[in-house]
Amino acid sequence: MSQQTRSDGDTARRADDVGPESAEVVRTRRETRESDGAKRVEILGCPFDAITEEETVDLVFRWRDAEPRRSHHIITVNVAILMMAREDPKLAHAIEKADLVVVDGKPLVWSAKWLGAAVPEKVSGVDLMKRLLEAGNERKLSIYLLGTTQERLDVLERVIRAKYPHVRIAGTRNGFFKQPDFPDVVRGIREAKPDLLLVGMPAPFKEIWCEEHREELEVPAMLGVGGAFDVMAGFVPRAPRVMQDAGMEWAWRLAMEPKKLWKRYLTTNSAFLALLGKTLATEHIFARR
Repeated sequence: MSQQTRSDGDTARRADDVGPESAEVVRTRRETRESDGAKRVEILGCPFDAITEEETVDLVFRWRDAEPRRSHHIITVNVAILMMAREDPKLAHAIEKADLVVVDGKPLVWSAKWLGAAVPEKVSGVDLMKRLLEAGNERKLSIYLLGTTQERLDVLERVIRAKYPHVRIAGTRNGFFKQPDFPDVVRGIREAKPDLLLVGMPAPFKEIWCEEHREELEVPAMLGVGGAFDVMAGFVPRAPRVMQDAGMEWAWRLAMEPKKLWKRYLTTNSAFLALLGKTLATEHIFARR
């Protein structure tokens, strides 16, 4: 078995590290995920599910229709989040406990292949959100929108109502709230009873917040989509398809917001390439023995 493929024993050891109650929850989620046909692999120390975008969409609707109603958390992990999780125990814990962890970015798809832990395709937050809304328009999905500014949220709501008239918007709230507001935010979402909670807020807040409040929220599917709200509302242009396919979407975002992102991308991408290079070299050395 490749070093990058997670074994049941490795999963159990990681689960045990988070305490007895959490360990049981992690094991239950692993068994549920495996019954849904999602194989979990490990890429550079981070768990991922080898699943396509369409399979993810189908899974969300199966969760929506299942009884009893139970919360499920999907996390999209790109290079930045993968590297962030190596330094942030809370984020790493949220990823470990998530029901589904998908590869968000061509560089990780390629890395997985090189490391012998292939995943079928990239499943980005913005593409997954769009596909869920398309399917939801046919299957009457209800959603809750949490994040971005009130102005942009209002525009996004109008866009969704116009493009996806059969998607019911159960509620919305902008992303400007603090810890004392958490109970009210959670209560508002729970009482709205959406099928899907979309969180358009930055990492690692969205991943950690959803995981910490998942049981209180009682939402069949929760998905953090970062800046997808601003893209879908038309405030931030998406990278051209050719750049997406070439794994250069990060360069497009850097060009859009250079002052905000240059330092993050310089340090994150450099650290990622160093980690990947070291891992590939180590595997090559062991393969020759």
